[in-house]
Amino acid sequence: MSETHQDSGGSGGDFDLTQFYQIFFEEAGENLDLMEQMLLNLNLETADDEELNGIFRCAHSVKGGAATFGFADVAELTHQMESLLDRLRRHELKPNSSMVDVLLESADASRSLLARHQAGGEGDVLPTADLVRRISELAAGGGPVLVASQVSAAADQQAVAPAVVPKPVQKAGADGKLKRTLKITVGPLERPEQADAIQELFRDIPGLGDITSLPAERKDLRIYSVATESTDDDLLDLFAFHVSREHIQIEPLSGPVVPAVDASPYADDPAPGTPLAAFPGFGFFDGAPGAPSVAAIADAKPATKLVSKGVSSGAAAQPEAATIRVAISKVDQLINLVGELVITQAMLAQNSRALDPAIYQQLLTGLADLDRNTRDLQESVMSIRMIPMSIVFSRFPRMLRDLASKLGKKVDFVTQGEATELDKGLVEKITDPLTHLVRNSCDHGVEMPGERVAAGKSETGTITLSASHQGGSIVIEVRDDGRGLSREKILNKARERGLDVSDQMSDADVWQLIFAPGFSTAAVVTDVSGRGVGMDVVKKNIAALNGTVEIDSAEGYGMKVSVRLPLTLAIMDGMSVGVGEEVYILPLSSVIESFQVKTDAVSTVGQGSQLVKVRDEYMPVIELEKVFQVPRFDFERSCDIMVVVEAEGSRVALLVDELLGQQQVVVKNLESNYKKVPNVSGATILGDGKVALILDTGALVRRSRH
Repeated sequence: MSETHQDSGGSGGDFDLTQFYQIFFEEAGENLDLMEQMLLNLNLETADDEELNGIFRCAHSVKGGAATFGFADVAELTHQMESLLDRLRRHELKPNSSMVDVLLESADASRSLLARHQAGGEGDVLPTADLVRRISELAAGGGPVLVASQVSAAADQQAVAPAVVPKPVQKAGADGKLKRTLKITVGPLERPEQADAIQELFRDIPGLGDITSLPAERKDLRIYSVATESTDDDLLDLFAFHVSREHIQIEPLSGPVVPAVDASPYADDPAPGTPLAAFPGFGFFDGAPGAPSVAAIADAKPATKLVSKGVSSGAAAQPEAATIRVAISKVDQLINLVGELVITQAMLAQNSRALDPAIYQQLLTGLADLDRNTRDLQESVMSIRMIPMSIVFSRFPRMLRDLASKLGKKVDFVTQGEATELDKGLVEKITDPLTHLVRNSCDHGVEMPGERVAAGKSETGTITLSASHQGGSIVIEVRDDGRGLSREKILNKARERGLDVSDQMSDADVWQLIFAPGFSTAAVVTDVSGRGVGMDVVKKNIAALNGTVEIDSAEGYGMKVSVRLPLTLAIMDGMSVGVGEEVYILPLSSVIESFQVKTDAVSTVGQGSQLVKVRDEYMPVIELEKVFQVPRFDFERSCDIMVVVEAEGSRVALLVDELLGQQQVVVKNLESNYKKVPNVSGATILGDGKVALILDTGALVRRSRH
């Protein structure tokens, strides 16, 4: 084990920490997001220890990781945040809104600094001096707070006039063994953070021992008194990740102990089970070259077990890890392979249709099992890409807090259905449209407190963001209890813009007018909204995801915007239809019904448009043969089957030759492989190896309107 760590170290070894950068950046981002969420949920009047400790641990985790990887600017800023949070959790200060504001700003600044480091140092350097000063002033509100330089100065002063205290008494460990008292000298150091990380090891690994800082004659040295049961080799293995082994000297402590000012703000050790905050992603370091081994920590305290995300007591049996971190590229590759498997299975199924069941019974049974297992595998693999909507929802509380404060409004934010899952590709693309809808509700929907009270409402408005599964789709709703849409204002604005409107239009059609490019009923243009840019882009982005947007509103009571999206974009259920020699795929979620039609049931109206009467309702007819200019060689055959599809709240009847069946299809992006084709959303490979186009039902519905 000692050979493995011989050349490791944070300063002088050959161990390359850059291989862990990506994981650190991801975990730091998660910690900053969690800290922001907890700060927004913090009740300033009744803040309890658990809340404050949770926020503190997030800042401490980012600081420890930044120090380990040498990102001094992030380490300095988060150290100052940590100092303020430490005083709060010790109840030396009372939390207030100014503290929450500066901590939120600091979290944003930390993200920017980390993004710059992740980009290799490119971009402008973000100044943090003002933030550091403000945090220090707030932290000093309940008395002076020592910063790093003052701690060092205090240590130097005590080195000049040491106070002699009795030699510490050896303590018994959990198993009754006496702890040895050692003097550990660390240095010369390139960065003081290296020594801080060693102190944090004793805090984060329960049972490792007690550490006390002693005065040192040189600033690049650190001397500690350590009471521990661990062997010298185990301690060296632990320390070697931060400092080269040749810079660590361990010897028995003799003579009186002179304690120095403890530079660590973590005097109260957390309970077992606290994450290894100072060692970002401790679990992923385990087993890596130069990392402290599980065996070393197990030797330090036999009852302690190291798990993926933290340390837990061995008394309670817990799983080794709840999650693993996998690159998206690997998941996408797996999904592509399953897609190819689905295509291969479809080919086998198609080629086996002509086989005699009596002769090939065993083969056909195996193919049926393959069909079932392939579908189960596909559903399992697709679920890997599914992530909860809470990931999207978590970004809105902070945005609404800042926006409501800017507008002088009071808003409560409520979320429902956070556990509802959506494909990661859709989550990334739906975030911006949802952001605009939420901002719109706060700016245009929720009234000022005075207006709300005058209207008989509470002065605090409510914006609700919900998600739920409905059939093969996910429905996301943004609701507010504000002023709602004014039918009269929208119609007047539409007439000003020269749009073709009438007073007889239904409410649903009037609400759709706000999606027209440049449409806005705002009396004043602000830096928040009012320029008419946004709602048309929202609808365009959602339509690009094969989704729809619907609006429901009651003037004076509020407004609801419903976004309906398919669950996934990679593999879907489709209905294949034949037109001439061509095969087209319709998304099964859009298909309502199909029926055979007689020629006299179709009526021709102005400009050659056709309508068909279906149960006392006239519906536009679209002939796919004409839309895609399908060549026909069987002139005696005519299209007499109609498939009714629904999109964007409207229905059309598609005229086709035949229904070929229902099947799973693997969606291939046509635009990236060829170019954008009108009325087509993608392509797929059929069981016989031919390529079939997947129709864009939304585009076909829009075509019928024009």
